[in-house]
Amino acid sequence: MTLIAEHEQWMRRALALADRAENEGEVPIGAVLVRDGQLLGEGWNSVIAYSDPTAHAEVVAMRDAAKLVGNYRLPGTTLYVTLEPCTMCVGAMIHARVEQLVFAAREPRAGAVCSTSNLLDDPRYNHAVKWQEGVLAEESSSRLKAFFKARRA
Repeated sequence: MTLIAEHEQWMRRALALADRAENEGEVPIGAVLVRDGQLLGEGWNSVIAYSDPTAHAEVVAMRDAAKLVGNYRLPGTTLYVTLEPCTMCVGAMIHARVEQLVFAAREPRAGAVCSTSNLLDDPRYNHAVKWQEGVLAEESSSRLKAFFKARRA
């Protein structure tokens, strides 16, 4: 499998989790954490369900993976998420030592990777997370736009 196909495969799983979030009344964002082609953790936005402002899809996926491996450090992993992470989620990735982030769509209001700030490119942190954007971006973006349009109606 090519790297592009692998990224699309995992992002499709994250998009399915975003659909699950939407079905539960949450903002449709999903995330999966993978190492060596194996799923370690997955999550979807659950802030309402958990009454927890930190229950973003990325954090839920990292918590899930950390429980599985028995360690809060997650080296050698790739986090796939359907929307550019916020400041909190970027910080969690750095502390967890995630190796790579692959996200679908940009988040112009709160995205902390390249939209409102470039936190993962800041050399002051003690860990660098490589990142890539745009994998299935249109699919993710259209889901989010439809969700918010329906909410406003």
